[in-house]
Amino acid sequence: MAVMMIMEWPGVSLDQYDQARSKVDWEGNTPDGAIAHFCAHDGKGLRITDIWESGDHFQRFVDGRLTPVVQELGITTQPNVEIHPLHAKFTPGL
Repeated sequence: MAVMMIMEWPGVSLDQYDQARSKVDWEGNTPDGAIAHFCAHDGKGLRITDIWESGDHFQRFVDGRLTPVVQELGITTQPNVEIHPLHAKFTPGL
């Protein structure tokens, strides 16, 4: 079942996000199960919303690809993550 992952990551800058994005290369080497990814910054930290085929797909991405890069970049804050079953999606402009 598809899920929506909502992440708030305080203290992480857009520059750090861009560095992680480049190193993880999720756009060039799309993780298994990834459907959509959206990122914004609220002045305090990152706000990310993803759609994944399942929570397990998201967790495998975190464990295998994201966490090692976050550690390499020296990011020490922890994100607040919520995962919910996806009820509907609508992306007319994509």
